[in-house]
This record gives sequence, C-alpha cells and structure tokens, in this order.
Amino acid sequence: MVAQVLVNGIITAAEYALISLGFALIYRTAGFIHFSHGIVLTAGAYLTFLLTKWLGLPLSYSILPAVALSVLLGCLIETAVYRPLRRRKASSLILLLASLGVYFALQNIVSMAFGDGTRTIRLGGPEEGINVLGARITPVQVMIIFVSMALFVVVALLMKRTRIGRAMRAVASDPALARLCGIESDRVILFVFAIGSALAGVAGILVALDVNMTPTMGLNALMMGMLAAIIGGVRSIPGVALGALFLGMAQQLGGWKMGPQWQDATAFVILLAFLLFRPQGVLSRKGRSAKLGFGS
Repeated sequence: MVAQVLVNGIITAAEYALISLGFALIYRTAGFIHFSHGIVLTAGAYLTFLLTKWLGLPLSYSILPAVALSVLLGCLIETAVYRPLRRRKASSLILLLASLGVYFALQNIVSMAFGDGTRTIRLGGPEEGINVLGARITPVQVMIIFVSMALFVVVALLMKRTRIGRAMRAVASDPALARLCGIESDRVILFVFAIGSALAGVAGILVALDVNMTPTMGLNALMMGMLAAIIGGVRSIPGVALGALFLGMAQQLGGWKMGPQWQDATAFVILLAFLLFRPQGVLSRKGRSAKLGFGS
C-alpha cells in the first residue's frame, strides 16, 4: 500500500509540476496571477476531445494541433486583454480581476459547447497497470512522468542557454532596466505566454488521459499548480519541481491516512505553513518571495 501511495504521489507531482511551471514562468515575467492559465489547460483537453471524438482524428494526430491551439488562446488573451491594460498602467489587482473574468467567461463557453458532464479521450478499454515494486502504474501515467521531466529539462535549458531565455530573466528581474537595454518587454511576455500556454495545454491533455475531464477541471488544477510554485519558490525552476513533488506526496499521504476528502485540505494547510514560516519558498532567497498581493 505504501508503494502505491508513493507512486500516486509521483504521478500527481508530475501533473502539478507542468501546471506550476507554466504558471510560474508567466507570473515571474508578467508580474501578476494569470488565472486564465486554468482555462488554457481545459482548452488543451477539450480541443483534443473535439479533434478525436467529433472530427474522428487519431489521438496521436490530435495532440499537437490541440497544444498549438492552446498556445494561440493564451497568446490571444495576452494581446487582447492584458497588453492593453498594461499600457494603461493597470495594477496587478486589475489584471487579476480581468484574468478571472476571462477564465469564467471561457469556462461557460466550454460548458455550453460540451456540456457539464465528464468527458474522456481515452481510447479502448481500461489499461492494465504495470507492477512496480508492488504498485500499479498505467502506461499513460508512465508517459505523464517522463513528459513532465522532459519538458522541465527543455525549459531549464531554454532559460539558461538561449538569448530569449536571458531576455525572459531580464524582464522578470527588472522590466524598466530591460527596456533601457533594448529588450522589447511585450514581445518577451508574449513568448512567455506561448511557452506557458503550451505547458498548460500538454498538462490538460495528460490529466484528461489519466482521470477524464470536466469544464471546471482547470481551476482546481491551477490552484494546485500555484501552491506548488509557492512552496518551491516561484522564481526557481528546480524549486517548482520540488514544490510539486512535496505537494503531491503530502496530498497522497494525507488522503491515505485521513481519507481522500482531506487531500485539498492538506494542500492548503501546507500552504499556510509556508506562508507563515518561509513565504519565499524552499529554493528562493529571502527578498525574492512570491508576491501574491495586489500591489501595482
């Protein structure tokens, strides 16, 4: 039983890590909480469902177009909603409220188009799990773990080794100084939204393949991703991974000992503890804490 709980914790952490990484990249660069990240995640799952179930495409041919359309949606939200607000010197509170409005508007559109019931994009019958040290894990769950690890490595290399990665770090550190150095902040932020939206789209598809989907799936997934980013340190890619692993394991252990209904409560108790005793996260330095308030 312990082995199964640990495997479930790793799978949960892999899903949270992808969501958290996309959220953290956008937050650290744009400087506000992008709640609409949740609807981009939902869009990735439902666009795959649309392409496979309604248009009859094979699943393998549907994933890349669904992720591309998720990227397009995220970039459209940035250029049509957030950029005009930034140019009007809108505060982070205004941007947050706009993001919430976009999220709920698009969630209602998904509900009207697909209904509120549970949908699935799994093909064929239930998969037989692979036995690993007494625990069962399905091929889809193995894929979730490896895809998450691979995308973390890709993003880390992008941030460390490329010119656009250095520009992203410069804008995140000091937008005004970055502009003085000739960096076009709007272009960099748009690129970050594209990367973050691709990660959200992939996460949505993987979650749907594992546990099905509903129109409200994005909000809960986003909340867990945010918690992982805060726990690990929103400005640290290794911290995001560590926070996701810690949160996933804690939820699964809490659910095992106290019941599944306590999993979310466990997550928020952990968040409260970190906000009280280490608000900058596990791997962030003091003074570089995740500022989740409503400053300008």
